[in-house]
Amino acid sequence: MPGPETVLPLAQQRRPVRVATVQWALGQSSELPALLEALEHTVATLAGYGVELAVFPEFFHVNLLKGARFAQGPAQMRKLAEYTEPLLAAFSRLAQRYRVNLCPGSLPLEEGGRMLNMSWLCHRDGSQDRQPKLHITPNEREVWGLEGGNSLRVFDSDVGRVGILVCYDVEFPELPRLLREQGLEILLVPFWTDTRHGYLRVRLCAQARAVENECYVAIAGGVGLLRGVDNVDTQYSQSAIFSPADLPFPPDAVLAQADANIESFAIADLDLARLAQLREAGAVRNGQDRRRDLYQLSWTAIR
Repeated sequence: MPGPETVLPLAQQRRPVRVATVQWALGQSSELPALLEALEHTVATLAGYGVELAVFPEFFHVNLLKGARFAQGPAQMRKLAEYTEPLLAAFSRLAQRYRVNLCPGSLPLEEGGRMLNMSWLCHRDGSQDRQPKLHITPNEREVWGLEGGNSLRVFDSDVGRVGILVCYDVEFPELPRLLREQGLEILLVPFWTDTRHGYLRVRLCAQARAVENECYVAIAGGVGLLRGVDNVDTQYSQSAIFSPADLPFPPDAVLAQADANIESFAIADLDLARLAQLREAGAVRNGQDRRRDLYQLSWTAIR
């Protein structure tokens, strides 16, 4: 034990961070005012549990398309994009009011003639950061006309260094590795999967990313059915929070997980000091032991 005059390294002075994944029910409301009311109730509940960082599912608000049930293809994303500004403003306001850093999952954003699947980190000090989905699934591209973004970075927050990868992006191990080289500690993965197969792709890759990059990973998906909306049928989810796999952490490297396909939260305390200790003195040390003399990974800037 450190003596009374011992000064611990900065990384070891940090307190645990309480993080939540929100397993959101797909059919909560098809009207914006009711959705905003449900959203505030959810954030207030999270704050009551002492949560400091919460992530919502990808396109958690897709139920708003019930009001445009005959819209198909790219028209669906254009319609959904009409709600992006008021929803983002609501998340930012709630983050400040309830003192919870919030990731709104993802919202469509039309920018420069391109429709992007964009995620944000709404800090509780009122600032915002954003991260586009980089890899678009064949269905998203062919049916909705979505395109991939071109930027990737870690965000400094008052709870640690946070990265966001939207759904399919976590299946590309190069991206979390690039984030790890920027100091990633907590990776948020909002997702939407309609089958157990799709869910397991996200889950298993997220668990691998936690091990490979010695970081925490929180995945959040939606659940339920949405009838009468083209290309939006069902969601399968078991939201969870993963740790690295070493002795200081749970034997299965799962800190918390929701029951499958039930609206709920998964909440866990993430010990960033323990993470720092693992990186310095773990049974294996992926960050230190990488053979940089043999191979390198680089980001190609797009002009």
